[in-house]
Amino acid sequence: MGATTIGGLIGGLIDSMDGDDGIADGAIKGAIVANVLKVVLPVAVTWAVGWAVLRGATELKDKVFGEME
Repeated sequence: MGATTIGGLIGGLIDSMDGDDGIADGAIKGAIVANVLKVVLPVAVTWAVGWAVLRGATELKDKVFGEME
């Protein structure tokens, strides 16, 4: 199952808990959130890993060459 389908199912289930209306609007919102997360999450993880590598490289440079102002 794709992330969009799972997001739609979860959104529909959450929306049906209140009992006010149908599950369609919750399923649509869940599918949209799943698609947004498919893009945002890899970008955020890539940024965090890049930042950590840059931070580590700076620390290593400071240890090897001494701290520069």
